[in-house]
Amino acid sequence: MLVALVAASLVLIAPGTAVAGVQVGGMMPGAAAAAIQSHLDQTRIELRGEGIDATLSGAQLGAKVDARALADSAFREHPMWNLGAWFSGTRPAPVTVDAATADAALRKVAPGLYRDATDATVRFDAASGTYVTTPAADGTRVDLAAITTALQDAFAQGIQTVPVSAAQVPAAPAISTETAVATAKTLNGMLPKLGFYVGDERTVPVDAKTASTWLTVTAHDGDLTISADQAAIQKVVDTLATKVDRKPQNGTAITNTAGKVLHYEVETLDGRVLGDTSGIAAAFAAQLAKGDAVYTLPVTVTAAKTTKITRTAVVDLSEQRAYFYQNGTLVHSYLVSTGDANHATPTGHFTVFAKVAKQDMGCFPGAEYCTKDVPWVTYFAPNVGFHGTYWHNNFGHVMSHGCVNMPIDIAKWVYDWAPYGMQVTVQH
Repeated sequence: MLVALVAASLVLIAPGTAVAGVQVGGMMPGAAAAAIQSHLDQTRIELRGEGIDATLSGAQLGAKVDARALADSAFREHPMWNLGAWFSGTRPAPVTVDAATADAALRKVAPGLYRDATDATVRFDAASGTYVTTPAADGTRVDLAAITTALQDAFAQGIQTVPVSAAQVPAAPAISTETAVATAKTLNGMLPKLGFYVGDERTVPVDAKTASTWLTVTAHDGDLTISADQAAIQKVVDTLATKVDRKPQNGTAITNTAGKVLHYEVETLDGRVLGDTSGIAAAFAAQLAKGDAVYTLPVTVTAAKTTKITRTAVVDLSEQRAYFYQNGTLVHSYLVSTGDANHATPTGHFTVFAKVAKQDMGCFPGAEYCTKDVPWVTYFAPNVGFHGTYWHNNFGHVMSHGCVNMPIDIAKWVYDWAPYGMQVTVQH
């Protein structure tokens, strides 16, 4: 008999030991754990309020304690074999309540206290071609914190039933307005640059409307995530070769005397061939989900060549003739009419800075002349330029108010031939 008592003292909790008012002395830890949880399950709250009179148990509210850990701790600190640990009083037991279970139970008995919150949303607006948001709105619910506190106090004190006043508190939406706005900002930042790139060139752009059919915004765990439709992307990937591949195109660049390119008469385009496209759709879908809208394509490049041509013009006032040079070689010269003695054409080195297909000259109050519809004006100095002339045919003699008069067809040729930044020298 003595041996049995000694053996029992090694596995039982000391008499007088309580956990949250539950006497567990003389129990093994497993039985103590069951007793602790059972006591919490049977602890009740009486919910009172206008039009509300309901009783809910801890079990209905999804109340839990870590009963096994509490029982093991009680045994560890108060084993029966340790006589000094007998009748040591009660131990606290923190109570948790499962919010979803409790809300479901409370909603049944107090539906008037509940109003569902409205989540913020993000959607594509076809009219503006952008993603827009709708704001979130709070709902209402029973104050679960007050319920949990009352249940905790009743359980700790060993009270079977405790009255609780039904209080209403705001219920936050799962998706906040701030979350939706941030997601829309990410999406709208992607739209202007979304596409397939060769280097810095957006070779195959994807318009906003098409992009919106690729992208999906999903709510998950209080956040919004972006995903992309790999199959839809693949349809565009299948057409990439026809839009990317090209033969090299040698170009022609017009330069100034310092070699700076002023204009491309023929654009220089490197040749390129699209590489392996397998996996592009999946890779781009993964990029888009992270907010990266730029997909760099694998290409093999064949460099094209650029031929540079320097163009200049000289206006000789003594000869009343304009000369036009390409790489130092004269290509054309024409008789012109420059400024008369009272309106001298300025001498020096200038550059073409403006072109006007047709304009009125003079024609303002106080002006000494008014010439309507002057055609093909190529300005190289303040208020001075080449232009077509329909009011005289006396080329080779000074006639103008400072500009370089030319036949209309020649002025048109200069207008087309002379790039912005081309050097023009006026000399005697």
